[in-house]
Amino acid sequence: MARNSYFQFKQFRIEQGQTAMKITTDACILGARAEVENSQSILDIGAGTGLLSLMAAQRSTACIDAVELDDQAAIQSRENFSASPWKSRLQLHHCSIQTFMPEKRYDCILSNPPFFENAFKAPCDRRSLARHTDSLSFLELAENIDRLMSEEGKAWILLPVESSPVFLEALHQATNLKLERTLAIRSSDTHKNHRHLLVLGHSGSRHKLEQITIYSEHPAYTTETIDLLRSYYLKL
Repeated sequence: MARNSYFQFKQFRIEQGQTAMKITTDACILGARAEVENSQSILDIGAGTGLLSLMAAQRSTACIDAVELDDQAAIQSRENFSASPWKSRLQLHHCSIQTFMPEKRYDCILSNPPFFENAFKAPCDRRSLARHTDSLSFLELAENIDRLMSEEGKAWILLPVESSPVFLEALHQATNLKLERTLAIRSSDTHKNHRHLLVLGHSGSRHKLEQITIYSEHPAYTTETIDLLRSYYLKL
């Protein structure tokens, strides 16, 4: 996906020139795959451009709270919310998730969190902050999902494959939440899985593993990707 200053979807536009992390196909798959249709309250942890909140708003009638720590990203996501058809249901909170203290719990939580632990940092400080766990460790993420999710709620978390075991260890250490589904994402049939979309809940139901393949042959999307993104992407 080209990293332009904006990305035009069918029903909304994402300005991303001021944010450290740009829109990715993986994040769009998370936004399209998350089951938000019946949600009444949604929390987006680490909103960035506001992409996940806007994708959720398009497919639901929920009130959506988005939390973002970075100054410029918070400004950008707030502007993207204000320009959307669902601005009355979208609220940006410029703070860390650790200090976010709402008077309710959420039946759906979405997050594409910082994911590089103890790794070499990119030269851009803001991009480094967005991609590393220094400001939000996996343990803190797990604890705050547990704190903020309702008993019947679900959390949808996008992580690199190599980070998933580290996050799940923190989840088991700090919470009673269960991994209910893993959606493994790969670029094509000839590539290894590079992302996991983890679905968390309080249920003791048996874990399910699903596979999502993005391209049949780059840049042609597979049928499953087209079906997921058709209601969002202009050219599908």
